[in-house]
Amino acid sequence: MYDFVVVGAGPAGSRFARRAAASGHDVVAFEQGDVGTPLACSGHVSTDIWEFVPESARDRLFQNEIRGARFHTGGSDSRPFAFFRDEEISNVIDRVELDRTLADAARDSGADVREHHTVVDLTEFRDHVEVTVRAGGRTETYRTRMVAGCDGPNSRVRQTVGLPEPGELLHGVLGFDDEPDHQDFVDVHLTVPRFFAWRIPRGDAGVEYGLAMPPGNDVSARFEAFTEAYGAETDRRCSGLIPIGPPDSVTSGRVFLIGDAAGHNKPFTGGGILYGMTAADCAAASIDPTDPATLEEYERSWRDELEREIRLGHLVRRAYSAPEPLQKVGMSLFEGEIGVHMDRPTTLFTREQLRAMLPV
Repeated sequence: MYDFVVVGAGPAGSRFARRAAASGHDVVAFEQGDVGTPLACSGHVSTDIWEFVPESARDRLFQNEIRGARFHTGGSDSRPFAFFRDEEISNVIDRVELDRTLADAARDSGADVREHHTVVDLTEFRDHVEVTVRAGGRTETYRTRMVAGCDGPNSRVRQTVGLPEPGELLHGVLGFDDEPDHQDFVDVHLTVPRFFAWRIPRGDAGVEYGLAMPPGNDVSARFEAFTEAYGAETDRRCSGLIPIGPPDSVTSGRVFLIGDAAGHNKPFTGGGILYGMTAADCAAASIDPTDPATLEEYERSWRDELEREIRLGHLVRRAYSAPEPLQKVGMSLFEGEIGVHMDRPTTLFTREQLRAMLPV
């Protein structure tokens, strides 16, 4: 019997598998396809990412350094509002290679990471969980003490055990232009319903264009109009769902959720890499596979780490839908040098940020 079956080998799943295996637990992780594909997530991350990957992987993952952002509140002729720092704020990375690197790190720690293994069912019992997996035309059943559901916004694990869904699902679209761009500013357009569109320079790797909004808003057509306004030709496209807002509970008897499956995402950007891996660390540190009561400790732990940031992130997101004159007033207040961390909206209220807002 395994200590943990991990369903999904994205950043959250691989991070948990790595930490749990390093602690001496017997861990197997199932990924339904190739790790890292299909791509459905942006590669723009805070510099905190380097705390989660082996140092030797940095050169392989790094694509560009970002020092600021231009926020657009109107059409192409409106003046953008610039926010910046003298040092780097964030990095752009190879998103597919990140997943592969994290999965390899899990393997190096002793986890058994199996690609092309699809979890099709699971059943909780008093002292174990039975997990049914399809691979290579065969179906097998595995016994485990606990299951970590890290299988994304449409989590089969979450649905099977009846855990509540995230508060909201957005529809995101990504497209890529291979023309190199080494600018150190990203562009954010608050011109779509209830979220935003973005342009991210990726150095020699080209440019990433993206857009997200609630489903039913003709996302593809809006994405086409957005890229056409830049004169961009995106020959590679992908899309996916972005969960916003974790539910009241992400645990059942012997099952717990991490990452997109649990809604561990930033409401104001949709990004979930760092929040998911932070929750994975909370799970690895607090859950004893022989003691289901420790799942309550996991719930407390990840909420202590993330809930305040998520709550403030919802408030930040509300500003995206404010009337344009109010947006411009708010942008004017914060425009210029900033001291804000892109993963932690609580830094909007730090002394560093307040000092940055004061006139010199």
